[in-house]
Amino acid sequence: MDMKRIVTLLTVVLFVTSCGNKGGVGGGSSRKGFEAPPENMVLIPRGSFEMGSNDEDFVWAMNAPLKRRTTDQFFMDQTETTNVAYRAFVHWTADSIARRTLASNDVEGFAKEEEEEDEDDTDDVPLNYKTAIHLSPKQRNFEEHYEALKNNGFFYSKQEALGQKRSIDIRKLNYKYRYYDLQQAAKARWVIDEQNPEGHYVGKVVNQNGETVDIVDRSSFIIEEIVPVYPDTLAWIRDFFNSYNDPLAKSYFWHPGYDHYPVVGVSWRQASAFCHWRSYHAKEKKYRNQYPSQEYRLPMEVEYEYAARGGLEGGLYPWGSMYNANSSGCFLANFKPQRGDYAIDGFTRTAPVAQYEPNDFGLYDMAGNVSEWINDAYEENAYEATHDLVPTYHRHVSKKDKASKKRKVVRGGSWKDISYFLQTGARDYNYMDSTHSYIGFRTVKDAVVGSSPLR
Repeated sequence: MDMKRIVTLLTVVLFVTSCGNKGGVGGGSSRKGFEAPPENMVLIPRGSFEMGSNDEDFVWAMNAPLKRRTTDQFFMDQTETTNVAYRAFVHWTADSIARRTLASNDVEGFAKEEEEEDEDDTDDVPLNYKTAIHLSPKQRNFEEHYEALKNNGFFYSKQEALGQKRSIDIRKLNYKYRYYDLQQAAKARWVIDEQNPEGHYVGKVVNQNGETVDIVDRSSFIIEEIVPVYPDTLAWIRDFFNSYNDPLAKSYFWHPGYDHYPVVGVSWRQASAFCHWRSYHAKEKKYRNQYPSQEYRLPMEVEYEYAARGGLEGGLYPWGSMYNANSSGCFLANFKPQRGDYAIDGFTRTAPVAQYEPNDFGLYDMAGNVSEWINDAYEENAYEATHDLVPTYHRHVSKKDKASKKRKVVRGGSWKDISYFLQTGARDYNYMDSTHSYIGFRTVKDAVVGSSPLR
């Protein structure tokens, strides 16, 4: 190698090393401002990539043209949300409802809701969670309080119950939460004038009933959700009416053998409710929110595709290759290979998470196993309408809106799909209230990885 080439190489190396963000993605965890990844999540670095389909559009979807997009850094679950993780959410909801029912009936040992003082101290206020109330028959401690719960409809009636005397009525398991609609708040203006020297809002909002109303105060931007949390286990039968999926409908969600399989039968609304619960109420160490200011949420479409590519720009699949099997003939994901040989990839339906090799970001099952709910609303021309910096497509949805406005993006392909829908650029959608045996989700979290002002 001649001297000119050596000097050029050294110049390139010095340029690359000098541009490193010392306190950013490459910084050590001991540096101030560094937020370590929550348990079982990985830090996805900020970056730019060509978003869209890298293959022929043989389904004529015409919804994924190649566009240069940039996304910021974020944390992402390594795997899809499992049954055991989602079951903790269901148990917590049942536990809360039972305790609130007992509190409202003045049962000794249970505090009333109006005695709340510190929402963060959920060990004591308003309800005591040190002794858990579980759905499992072997773990229930309703002996002292059975009558009070029974009289308030917490259990199925004798006419509806099957075998178990104390079978919790899952229709009662509703998770209630509120959030601030930033999109609508951003459209309002705070004005101080002669008529209102203390200030007032100017503008209108669309409320949950689909009515356009004047902004009254900050509460006009607060949305309240009440979401049934128990998965739709009958989705296994509803999706495939002439296929024998009865055992999965009966046991997939609660049986310990399926603990580490991805949860299915959850709607987009249920997945969003799980994110809120994980942000503010999760008690298990695995799901404790370490940084309350950063909420867990569903990924944006740009985040999911960028993460699925694993830094390999232009690849058809998360593993980069255009093939869906390795050199030994082993399939690289759980999907519908060949002409419908479901079992040849190792599993006939869903598979336990992390059964196949991760991509270069350390993420499992970004293609196949179950499709995943995305935060974005679905529109065919979204790529043309959104910004090139962290693009997202938001649509306010009210109860009166027609079904076409309730479409949400679904990504990743599933165990029932052919390989085309596993591609990193492939887009699909489903309705936000729908539930299926092939759609699950994983969560993400904004990453604050700062650096010292003194470099």
